[in-house]
Parts: sequence; C-alpha cells; structure tokens
Amino acid sequence: MEEHTQRKILSRSYPTVDSGEHSEANTGDSSEAPVDDCPCSRTETAEAPSIYKEFWRDNRAMMERRDYAKVLATISGLTAVGTLAVPLAGLTRVFERSYTGPVFSDGVALVDSEGERIEEGRLAEGEQLTVFPEPRPGIDQAPTLLVRFPTEAYGGATKLAYTTAGYAAYSKVCTHAGCMVADRDGDTLVCPCHSGRFDPLSGASVTGGPPPRPLPQLPITVSGGGELIAVGDFDGSVGAGGDE
Repeated sequence: MEEHTQRKILSRSYPTVDSGEHSEANTGDSSEAPVDDCPCSRTETAEAPSIYKEFWRDNRAMMERRDYAKVLATISGLTAVGTLAVPLAGLTRVFERSYTGPVFSDGVALVDSEGERIEEGRLAEGEQLTVFPEPRPGIDQAPTLLVRFPTEAYGGATKLAYTTAGYAAYSKVCTHAGCMVADRDGDTLVCPCHSGRFDPLSGASVTGGPPPRPLPQLPITVSGGGELIAVGDFDGSVGAGGDE
C-alpha cells in the first residue's frame, strides 16, 4: 500500500504557467509534465514588475525626464532674470540734468515722491527718505537723500549750518558714475553700482569704493509752517564729474 502511494505521487503531473489549467492533479503519463515543472520548485530570476520596468528602463523615458528637467531649469532662470530686470534698471539709471541753473534755491520746499511737503515730524531719528524740490518750471526732479539723526551725532565734514532739527540732506546721485545711492549699511549710505560708501554723519564723505568726492550737501531749514525747505542749492556739483 505504501509503495503504491509513492508511485502515484511520482507519476502526478503539475500544470505549467502557460497551460491555463487549474486542476489539482493529473494521473496521466508522467512524461507529459516532469516534476521540475512544479511552480513551487522553479527558481526564477527576480524581475521588476512591468509597471516599473517600462518607466525606469526605457531610454526614451529617461530622455523625456532629462528634457523636462531642462525645461524647468530654463523657466526658473528666465523668471529670475525677469524679477531682477526692474531693480537693475533702477540701479543703473543716471541723473541727467538738462537745466543749467540751480537745482534748489532759497524757499523751495522739499516734497516726497507723491508731491507732499515734508513736515518736521515726518522722520524719526535713524530714518531716511528720498525727496525732491517742489516742482516749478525749469527745474528737473533732483533726487535728494533726507536723513535724520540726533543733532550731536553730526561732525567731521558736516556743515552744521546746513542741518536743521536733526535733518541733513545730500544729493542721492553718486559722484562716481551717477547711479542712485539707494542702499544702506548701518548708518552708511551705499551706492549699489560700485559699492561707493558715504558717511551722512560726516558730510557724506567717502568711506569706501571709487567715488572721488562726497555727496553734495543741501542747506535746509524748517519754515514758519513747520515744513522743510531749502535755503540755497547744493554745495557742489551733482553726480559724476565736477570739482574733486
């Protein structure tokens, strides 16, 4: 009985993967399906599922991913350039003064970019503001840096008679290449074009960079109405060139 059972097991056939059969056993001739065809006894080479194989091993897919990355990098670069275009245009703009007469004169009010006059309490100590001469025929907009510090903080080359209530005013046009002195490092005024540095507490004297001379100082005072006005023109040439 035991020998008969062993022969029966050995003669049993197993369905192959491609046969599509699902019967548990087949008592036919053992030559039709050798024991080695049993799925449980075969050793297969590990292979990634087809859903991953096509994506990761297809050269065309690799090229598409590289091209996609290049497109993203190009878009990012163009966006960055576009973002910088406006600020850079402002940094390199120079002051071109066509009017040959004085920029300011006695009694000309200082106004902000909206045309509003500057009252004495407009700035706190340590603050600054770009101002202009109040519009009148024949005078260009002359950008001017208005700063405010404690009166006792001024010294050096500062013309104290040109200051008032802690305010001092200097041309915003760099004396090196005519760019706008638009940055600040602590109390130091900085031109972003070539890193010219000026000390507003010492008559806007040059403390670094290529500018050949200080920013011209504007004589100012507070009017009877409590507004800042000029009492004359700048004490030197505005922008690049001029006397050193």
